[in-house]
Amino acid sequence: MAFKKITIMFLSEGARKVRQIKVPKFFITLVVLAAFCGGGFLTWMVRDYREVKSEVPELDRLQRENRQQRVQLLALSQKIDQVNAKMQKLREFDHKLKVMVNMEVGEEDGPFLGMGGSSTSAFDPDQAVEENHRKLVRLMHQSLETLDDEVAIRTREKKELFNYLEDQKDMLRCTPSVWPTKGWISSGFGQRVSPFTNQKEFHQGLDICTRKETPIVAPADGLVTAVGSNYGYGKMLTIKHGYGLKSRYAHLHKILVKKGEHVERGQTIALVGDTGRTTGPHLHYEVHLNGMPVNPQRYILN
Repeated sequence: MAFKKITIMFLSEGARKVRQIKVPKFFITLVVLAAFCGGGFLTWMVRDYREVKSEVPELDRLQRENRQQRVQLLALSQKIDQVNAKMQKLREFDHKLKVMVNMEVGEEDGPFLGMGGSSTSAFDPDQAVEENHRKLVRLMHQSLETLDDEVAIRTREKKELFNYLEDQKDMLRCTPSVWPTKGWISSGFGQRVSPFTNQKEFHQGLDICTRKETPIVAPADGLVTAVGSNYGYGKMLTIKHGYGLKSRYAHLHKILVKKGEHVERGQTIALVGDTGRTTGPHLHYEVHLNGMPVNPQRYILN
């Protein structure tokens, strides 16, 4: 079956010849369809190019944000490493403090629990950037959780250490650790020959010789529990310091505190005298622990 043809005539300007071209009718149809499809494709390409071009600034912004986030993540992970190092030093310092104050050291004083996330060796260069980011974030979360546990442990231990030191501070404040007056020891603690009977006797304190009316200070904080007179001790007073400790002062010239009064270390409480059974002005100073007399010099630091 022969295809229908269309004759196309070309007339040149000023020429007498006419050229004719006969083409099949379906070829014209193909040309029109091709032109139409080409125009549609070109239109789609132009529109797509415009859309891509409009998204370029947004892509640039996202890339900048991605780079900034990566820098921030690395900086944060390095900061975590620094905190880990400081926590390790703090842990070592805590251990030293516990040893110094004879606190019991438990199993929790083992290796430091912290971990870091800034090491670039942890990342696979063949992996995608997003995967490396996710890996870094996971490491950071693990490190932060471990640091949180470590802080909780350190906080509890700090409270225990604080309570222990507070208790020790109270004990030290209540320990008669300074000389009650200035002078020299004429008779020490323990067995001696009595200056009155010339017989051996147990001397329960220290005799500190000094001038009459020399000030006497409290060697520790405490509560005045007794003020009075005694044939042997003369004017005397007793201070209860706590923790089973109390101190007694005898042969006083004058008492400057009252029963029930709270006194502090270094506070003047009386004046040296020669009342009672004595050979001259001096202070008879006793320290009792749980009701038993002990050598006052074992508590004096200087």
